Amino acid sequence: QVQLVESGGGLVQAGGSLRLSCAASGRPLSMYAVGWFRQAPGKERDFVAAINWSGSTTSYADSVKGRFTISRDNAKNTVYLQMNSLKPEDTALYYCAAGRRLGTWDYWGQGTQGTVSS
Repeated sequence: QVQLVESGGGLVQAGGSLRLSCAASGRPLSMYAVGWFRQAPGKERDFVAAINWSGSTTSYADSVKGRFTISRDNAKNTVYLQMNSLKPEDTALYYCAAGRRLGTWDYWGQGTQGTVSS
């Protein structure tokens, strides 16, 4: 079992930045691919970004390409999502998830709220 805890959410103005963290416990995060997802009020949960176990492969939703960067520090058992040039439409509850391979998500965190004001 892997337990995931997100942090780093908050309130920022449009154009600002937030850095989200996904910290793992229970098993080494290096065993897993990790993804970030978000869910806005009244909408479905959407894919944001993902990274494979070593960090050699990343993928992004079109809506965040060039603005968000996913990275990982396996020594710290943590994956990050750097979010720049934020827009009000980025406002959502952000979740991280882990799985044995990209696209298969077995473990989920509880989420951290990111709010972007206009």
